[in-house]
Amino acid sequence: MRLRIITPLSVVVDENGVAALRAEDASGSFGILPRHADFLTSLAISVVTWECSDRTPHYCAVRRGVLSVIGGRDIAIATREAVPGDDLATLDETVLRRFRADIEAERTEHVESTRLQLTAIRQMMRHLRPDGRSRPGIFA
Repeated sequence: MRLRIITPLSVVVDENGVAALRAEDASGSFGILPRHADFLTSLAISVVTWECSDRTPHYCAVRRGVLSVIGGRDIAIATREAVPGDDLATLDETVLRRFRADIEAERTEHVESTRLQLTAIRQMMRHLRPDGRSRPGIFA
């Protein structure tokens, strides 16, 4: 099988001769073998593991993404960020922790942005209705 892991800026992995692949989505871990049915899933923050014909394991941490299997021989993973590595423990501890922290920071920024937008809307509404009552024809 051929495996390609692609980010918006680069092709991180492009490897032929993949004998087996393991990945993780919202339902849990799953495997892909040659002649797998066509498949599409959304990946979780996880480490993708694959073996070539020499049985050597290879690893790549992905920050979510979409995995597709086409024709039972082409596996493509499109992700925002991917970090290949030879040591599973290092990828698991450092890279995945950073990916999860980045997601949490984005979530916090989104909450703060929403809070600022709501505050601005409330200020505009106070300006439009200084006496606190609605005017005829405006939000009545």
